[in-house]
Amino acid sequence: RQLLDDKNLINRATKGVYELGSVFKTFTYAAGLNEGLIDPETEFKNLEKKIDCGKFPIGEYDNKIPSDLTAEQILIRSGNIGSVRIAQKVGLEKFPKFLNDLGLLNTLDFDIEEIGTPLKIKWGKCKLATSAYGHGITTTPLQLAKGYSIISNGGYDVKPTLILDEKKRDITYEQIISEDVSKKVNLALRKVVTNKEGTASFANIKGYEIAGKTGTSLKYNSKAKLNTFVSLFPASRPQYVLLVMLDEPKPAPNFVYEFL
Repeated sequence: RQLLDDKNLINRATKGVYELGSVFKTFTYAAGLNEGLIDPETEFKNLEKKIDCGKFPIGEYDNKIPSDLTAEQILIRSGNIGSVRIAQKVGLEKFPKFLNDLGLLNTLDFDIEEIGTPLKIKWGKCKLATSAYGHGITTTPLQLAKGYSIISNGGYDVKPTLILDEKKRDITYEQIISEDVSKKVNLALRKVVTNKEGTASFANIKGYEIAGKTGTSLKYNSKAKLNTFVSLFPASRPQYVLLVMLDEPKPAPNFVYEFL
């Protein structure tokens, strides 16, 4: 057996452990719905543009985000402060448990040995706040895709695999969230793509009924960015989850960009 110690050659989908940013806001929204603490129309008024957590400020990525938003609009517009407020409603006990139930926080049981382990978290008020919008918390792309699969499929756990086993097709796995919550999250993710205020209008492709969420984070000890988009389709009855991650993306020099 030869030791592979070049990190550029690892299987990033299963082994890479990343802070993935705003794609985690979907889980925050789902947690609030699942605990019965919010519904899509729950109003959050007078949301600050910046709050302090210990020594560190938490601000909005876009100061044009309104101060009054519903819970659904917080997800659609990818609000940081609103997501923090939802997570605070869920609380320090239930929020980490919800993420753990989705399989995001521990080592995933998978077909191959090349699997990453999310960094351990010491939970507190600030960690709850930053995790609400996907910062200070890590997971692998495979686990992120699993989480979105559960959220979108009616709430049932899934066991990612590379090997199709016909005998396992009829197994019913544990239901982690209700079908009603799943439908509400799917509808909001569809609006992220179709509404003009949403962050993923580039994915609104005719005939594919795509729903999804964008995410941006800074790599550790760096100013370089990591961009992620998780999509599910068809949104009315999801059958597929597709995750795309761009590590330090740069504009193509010979491509003409038009921003409408």
